[in-house]
Amino acid sequence: MTPESLIASASINIGLAILALWLFSVLKKQPRNAVIYYARLLSDRHRAELPLHSSFSLPRFLPSVAWIPRAFRVPEDDILRRHGLDALVLMRLFKFGIKFFMLCSLLGVALLLPVDYYSESDLPTRKEYSMDAFTISNITRGSNKLWVHFSCLWFISFYALFLLYKEYKEILVKRLQQMRELSHRADQFTVLVRQVPVCPEHNTRSCGVDHFFSKHHPFSYHSHQMLYDGRDIEYLLGKQKKLKKELEENRDTEEHKHISISEEKFREFAHKVSHLQSETMLREKELPVAFVIFKSRRSAALVAQTQQHSNPLELITEMAPEPRDVSWRNLAIPQQILPLNKIGVILAAAALTIFFAIPVTAVQGIAKYEKLKKWFPPAMAVEFIPGLSSVVTGYLPSAILKGFMYIVPYAMLGMAYLGGSISKSKEEIKACNMVFYFLMGNVFFLSVISGSLLDEIGEYFTHPRDIPSHLAAAVSAQGEFFMTYILTDGLSGFSLEILQLGLITFDIIRSCTYGRAKENNTYLFSFPYFRVIPTVSLSILIGMIYAVVAPLMLPFLVGYFCLGYIVYFNQMEDVYEMTYDTCGCFWPIIHHYIFVSIILMQVTMVGLFGLKSKPSAAIATVPLILITIAYNEYCKIRFLPSFKHFPIQTAGEIDEVDEKNGEIEAHYVDAAKAYNRHQPCLERVSLAESPRNLNQPLLGTDSI
Repeated sequence: MTPESLIASASINIGLAILALWLFSVLKKQPRNAVIYYARLLSDRHRAELPLHSSFSLPRFLPSVAWIPRAFRVPEDDILRRHGLDALVLMRLFKFGIKFFMLCSLLGVALLLPVDYYSESDLPTRKEYSMDAFTISNITRGSNKLWVHFSCLWFISFYALFLLYKEYKEILVKRLQQMRELSHRADQFTVLVRQVPVCPEHNTRSCGVDHFFSKHHPFSYHSHQMLYDGRDIEYLLGKQKKLKKELEENRDTEEHKHISISEEKFREFAHKVSHLQSETMLREKELPVAFVIFKSRRSAALVAQTQQHSNPLELITEMAPEPRDVSWRNLAIPQQILPLNKIGVILAAAALTIFFAIPVTAVQGIAKYEKLKKWFPPAMAVEFIPGLSSVVTGYLPSAILKGFMYIVPYAMLGMAYLGGSISKSKEEIKACNMVFYFLMGNVFFLSVISGSLLDEIGEYFTHPRDIPSHLAAAVSAQGEFFMTYILTDGLSGFSLEILQLGLITFDIIRSCTYGRAKENNTYLFSFPYFRVIPTVSLSILIGMIYAVVAPLMLPFLVGYFCLGYIVYFNQMEDVYEMTYDTCGCFWPIIHHYIFVSIILMQVTMVGLFGLKSKPSAAIATVPLILITIAYNEYCKIRFLPSFKHFPIQTAGEIDEVDEKNGEIEAHYVDAAKAYNRHQPCLERVSLAESPRNLNQPLLGTDSI
């Protein structure tokens, strides 16, 4: 890649970012776009006065930057209060990137860049490899200047470990504090019980749950809520809701006769649903799953963390997710089938990873244009248009790769759903893991491997024993490509995220065609943690691996994380809805991703020190790897259990406060109603007036 290609990539990305941000600042002021840019604030739960320009005036069509400094003015406590700890965890991920790469940039620019540039080069020419003059590749073999890189590696590693420890400790404190402040949540009193056996006396699972917990937990057990296989009820409720919507939309336009027929159909559906929701019918639909409510959080935590039955495959317990987070359909999957589902998900993810190896290799073929011409002579036609080759080799590869990778998170989320997770948050956490390792394998490792294969494919056939050495050297050779990837993902990716170009286009088409006369509903979606966290973590991985190898990349990463922080703060405030709060359970996986990045950085440097004929530096780096692994094991022991379980001490302290205030009974009574109210097949249908109240439960927990 030539300097012209790098300049072309930077120019295109900067231009697209400026254009997208300018359009966003103007379109956001238009009242008709409030359903996109203020979807969260327009929702029923977040009513607020919107900063829109209803009058036809000049400021309405001028760009504004007032939304940018707002992101840095809002304190963390306000983010925690308004959006929950999961949102704060994501914001602190961006802050981690800013803190880490800011110091690395200062170290790299002040120390590593001069050492790299003013060294006697082993390269045949600096003209062919534009960035190599500023990388470790420019250092001669066996040079003592490599000890500078060695010292920087140790310093950067310990700084990263210090930041990780500090973040883990502070987020754990906030998690425990958040649990105390959310003392009203139903999941703190509730245990999810699976593989419920049938009561031999009454031949129902509900009696089995009641008899077992009444006998073994007589002073703490309060009530339970069974789950039902209500697919037929949900189907009828869906038909009824659709009919309700049609009635409300067409009441003023249709004839009275047609409205009467529709209302008669509505009542017919209501009678069918009422019959299926009767206690006798529901007993036949019982699933071996129940939500068991206890009179204290301490009792619920003890039951969730201990084996209840002599057969460990029966009465399997864990803390229940909050009602709005429950994945109701997955709870209906039999426990025996779940391992098969998980195996199927692993195979599907592996197949997707292998399939995407094709476009990634093709992208590297475009990036290695000089070598590609030898293997595919028609590619030389690009040179006939001035400047086009710079655009093709500089911007196009990273843009194509980013486009392909955009659909991967949604595919992985679908696979995680099929895996049978009990909650939406666990589905997203599984999707985060699959997406991160997919990106690490395809975007990083395969880009390095495919670029190396295209670069020196002849030597690979003649000297197969040198493949490991060539792959280690390819890390520095691919620095230019990853710099353009960071530019594309940051400037273009973040700016298009805030512009919401797809939704704007869809809304325009909808308003001009089938949705012209319909009410303009908000485009309210859940925050896409499964897409944002792995992508940002991949940028941290790339930045860490190149922190010592190619420090010129580091200032771009500082800009990447600053822009990402601004964009996603805006999206949290105005656009996306936080549909659940796991109290920070995303941080342990983020910690793991950063740990993997640190290990890869250190292993890469071991290989590069070996290639540079500095075995003493390579050997001296091995203890650093062992220290990092030991540190990670310590964090697993010190912090991770408090994220996996509800600490008994914390639960007892919250119970004591509630007992002093006289609120504990009200909280566990509300918990008993919460899961009943949210179970889809237990929605009540009102016959008194045409379809107004569809969200009241038919059965109370006392009647089950």
